[in-house]
Amino acid sequence: MENTVLLDVRNLKKHFPVYEGILIKRRTGAIHAINGINFTIKKSETLGLVGESGCGKSTTARCIAQLYKPTDGQIIFKGNDLCTLSREDLLRSRMNIQMIFQDPYASLNPRMTAGAIISEPMVIYKKRGMLDLTKKDILSRTYELMEKAGLARYYYNRYPHEFSGGQRQRIGIARALALHPGLILADEPVSALDVSIQSQILNLLKDLQEEFELTFLFIAHDLAVIEHISTTIAVMYLGVIVEIAPTDDLYKEPLHPYTKALHSAVPVPDPEIEKKRKRIILTGDVPSPDKEQHGCYFYSRCPNAMPAKCKDNIPPLKEIKKGHYTACFLYFDP
Repeated sequence: MENTVLLDVRNLKKHFPVYEGILIKRRTGAIHAINGINFTIKKSETLGLVGESGCGKSTTARCIAQLYKPTDGQIIFKGNDLCTLSREDLLRSRMNIQMIFQDPYASLNPRMTAGAIISEPMVIYKKRGMLDLTKKDILSRTYELMEKAGLARYYYNRYPHEFSGGQRQRIGIARALALHPGLILADEPVSALDVSIQSQILNLLKDLQEEFELTFLFIAHDLAVIEHISTTIAVMYLGVIVEIAPTDDLYKEPLHPYTKALHSAVPVPDPEIEKKRKRIILTGDVPSPDKEQHGCYFYSRCPNAMPAKCKDNIPPLKEIKKGHYTACFLYFDP
């Protein structure tokens, strides 16, 4: 593996405007989905992005893919800021950034066959003059991708409704690989699947990563899934990253109170150990995302909250140990 930084996200923000009125609309506020996050992903590594529903994980991935235009910040991919590229240059960059979506039922066109879905990216870029491929090349590449994703060739002319959930996700994975991308944005790709199928898909992604030297941003809300596939883990809460650390460090010694609460909720197979574990139950309400925060984002639910420090000060993400960052005043002064 190389130590080259492939993706560098700097101060990324995404606010969705809120309007009132029917005939005459006026802006009354905004939903603060992402509030200035920073992280990097090195080539051939996997950054796991974990957090509860609504914390901004999927919005982060969609901003990187430029499906959403960020409100502020930079997304540096291979030395270029994706937020400032022209339409043509952005289209070229997207050849190297592909997405695997959460819902294998909604992410595939029901009117297209599996073969047409997988080959569609190649067809589009061929029409744009960005790929020099013949129809025979595209067909051959499609068959190859189907086999790599664990699909038999005779599925080529079948429609999405004829596949199981796991098979549909395999189609989505094959489509994401069609253009030989360097970065895959996997947005909870196993959350809609049965547990037995989840392990198959995770192992498939790891095998493909090794074979094609892929880099992953892997999004999930299940810490057990994240542990299995990630090199580094970033914990997200209410639009901010509260902790980043190598996978082993984060599991052995989580620092942020929110990470500790998530970690305590992960089930352990041994019932005797499970009985002895102390579960951290969070109380209080999650702050409304349409309100601007002036203190720690986790203040209202934190069991270790210090009003003098936390209520009116936002803790920065600071390195506490080598490679282990957290945003909590328990470990440093404001």
